Amino acid sequence: MKDTYDSARVSGAEPWSSHLRNPKKVRIAIRLDEDLIDDFGAIADRSGGKVGYQTLINSALREYVAGKTPKWEDTLRRIVREDMTKNSAA
Repeated sequence: MKDTYDSARVSGAEPWSSHLRNPKKVRIAIRLDEDLIDDFGAIADRSGGKVGYQTLINSALREYVAGKTPKWEDTLRRIVREDMTKNSAA
């Protein structure tokens, strides 16, 4: 058995798979709602192929874990303030 292989010579093989480029990533099986996959897929499509839907999901999860996503209470307060401003202007 060879120590290394030239994957470019293998028919239909990608030169290097993403898990070889980033060994920190782990392959898992996860079940997500279809509408979420559709939403992330649509965002990925709008990027013109620059970013994939799995990368977007990974980024969203990372932002959530890091606490960078707005808290639902803050979002609710913002919406109420906006509605109060609209109603007082009318």
